Order: sequence, then C-alpha cells, then structure tokens
Amino acid sequence: MTLSNTERRIIENSIRDIKDFPKQGIVFKDITTLLNDKEAYGVTMNHLYQRYKEYNLDFVAGIDARGFIFAAALAQMLGVGFVPIRKKGKLPYTTIGEKYSLEYGVDEVEIHIDAFSKIPSARVLLIDDLIATGGTANASAKLINQAGATCVEACFIVALSFLNAQEELRKTTPTYSLIEVK
Repeated sequence: MTLSNTERRIIENSIRDIKDFPKQGIVFKDITTLLNDKEAYGVTMNHLYQRYKEYNLDFVAGIDARGFIFAAALAQMLGVGFVPIRKKGKLPYTTIGEKYSLEYGVDEVEIHIDAFSKIPSARVLLIDDLIATGGTANASAKLINQAGATCVEACFIVALSFLNAQEELRKTTPTYSLIEVK
C-alpha cells in the first residue's frame, strides 16, 4: 500500500524545513508541525495502520525519541505491544546494545534483553521519523533480531534518499518510507 498523491501532499506540506539546524548547511525536517496538524497526523497514522494491519505483527518498536510517537500510537491501533529502543543508559533493566558509527565517533542503542520473550519468534515492525545516514536504524534492526525476534520491516515517515541509507539497511530488513527527499 502506498500513499495517494493527495495524502502525500498533505504530509509533505505539514513538514517544516529548518535551514542550518543543527549546524550550517543542514536542512532539518521538522515533524513537530506534522504532529500538531490533526489532518496530517491522522493521514499518517491511518496510512500506517492500513499498510501494517495484515502483517501479523506482535510488536512495534520505536527508535528514541521521535519514533516513539508513531510506534506507540500504531501499536495501540494494531492491538500489539510497543517496545522502545533507547540511547545507551536510558533503560532500567538488563539490556543488549548495538554500536554504530557517527560522523565523529560512536554511539549505541539498547533494548531490554527480554523485550520479546513473551512471544517466541515475534514479528516486529521498526519505526522512526526519519532515516538519514541509517546508523541508528541499522543498529536497531540488528538489536531486534539479536533479542530473538524478526524485524519484518523498518518504516520511516521521511527518508533522505540521496544519502542511500536504505540500501544498506535492506541487507538486514526490508524498508518503507512515506516521503522521500531526493
């Protein structure tokens, strides 16, 4: 299932561009304007529900922090559990982690070691607001699989396709994005 042209325009028109944020030369895609636009957020969530309702998911995992907004709402709509994937040191119980490279250094995301233990071979959808270089998404998909589940797809509201991050991520899991910025 893909967005209609009308749905795509509604979502695209609700996302604000912020020039030179967080640093000079970057155009930041601000989804807070999508979230406070009831029509655009409704179109987004309805589309996600329609796309994933037949995937037989057991969980929706969201990447810290904006991915939580979409993942938790979709999990509720689908009647499945929500699992947070957080930056290192933010989860209170025993975790497993996956490191990924940044422009200058390394970062790490974590998941609770028992996040999927109630459902053997759990089917999990991974969601984040945006994929740029793909480091966090790749690490998150690998974590889902390491925790004993299967990441059936990684979904993004916006993909910066000119950075080609989805190509690398597809080695781990299929990907889908609502909006692509070329």
